[in-house]
Amino acid sequence: MAGAGLTTEEGVVLRKDTNTAWIKTTKTGACKDCTARGSCHTLGGGKEMEVEAINLAGARIGDRVIIGFETGSLLKASFLLYILPVLGLVGGALLGNEVGPAIGLNPEAASAVSGFLFLFLAFLFVRQKGSRLAQKDQYRPKVIRILPRKSE
Repeated sequence: MAGAGLTTEEGVVLRKDTNTAWIKTTKTGACKDCTARGSCHTLGGGKEMEVEAINLAGARIGDRVIIGFETGSLLKASFLLYILPVLGLVGGALLGNEVGPAIGLNPEAASAVSGFLFLFLAFLFVRQKGSRLAQKDQYRPKVIRILPRKSE
């Protein structure tokens, strides 16, 4: 299942409710680009993370599980987070450079002001859109498999 457009991580269920499980896992380099990072919280300031995941597999407290994140959603969120603000900055700067002289402003000053204004607006859009996307199940991690318990 990991090859079907999913990024996976292993962890242990700390607590659960009806549809959600909180999983302890280890922070990796992929965390900074993850669409679901709003569902994660650092434990004790170290590399351990607590991930809120949809409990599709019916995992119980203490179960070792595999959680999955859809890679398509990861790409969409990465575009939204990284590319859109840059496009806003560049587009705003170009617009300011063209419109500035027509309204009697220095082209460089108008370009800078307009570029930063569009950058700010892009960040506001990303924040609003990100909050809405975080509520959708396709952007949240899911418990996809319960691993066998280790024999003691």
